[in-house]
Amino acid sequence: MDQDGEPTNDDRVAQLYRHSDGYPESVLRNLAQLKELLDATRAERGPGYAAASFVFLNKLSTINLYLDGDPDRTTDAAQPADLLDPSNMEHLDQPLFLLGHGIENPADGIHGDEEYLDVVELPTRDPFDESAEWTVKVSSHSAFLRWDGPTDEAFERASWQFNGPLEHTLEGIVAEPA
Repeated sequence: MDQDGEPTNDDRVAQLYRHSDGYPESVLRNLAQLKELLDATRAERGPGYAAASFVFLNKLSTINLYLDGDPDRTTDAAQPADLLDPSNMEHLDQPLFLLGHGIENPADGIHGDEEYLDVVELPTRDPFDESAEWTVKVSSHSAFLRWDGPTDEAFERASWQFNGPLEHTLEGIVAEPA
């Protein structure tokens, strides 16, 4: 916020990293599902909340990988506290649902493991207004450099295969399932 309490551009940025299945087809489908859910529930509150919801829903969708029905474990999806008991994760080398996503500080750069960059722009609006279109930019495959320092210039230098409304991104990049 600036000295007058107005949001600055930095207040409108949430930079995420998704380690597994960060390909445009998957990310765009997840974004469309998230937008549909946020629109239906009128729960969109800006980039930070949308980013947190994106991570939560991605993690929630993979939790079944750790609830495999082994009778020797007490993990029960109906008892979320069971998921917090480390003894229920002893069979895992690393519980990937605790990893795989990160919130990055745009001032620190891009760590270099990404194959694609995606930019999702949410409109600045009152959360109780009618839903509005999200704008999405999707980079070409590995069309950017590892970047140390603030990411503004990295995103300016990237080559973009698409830049437009989310619904058109889905049409242009993602082939609808048959």
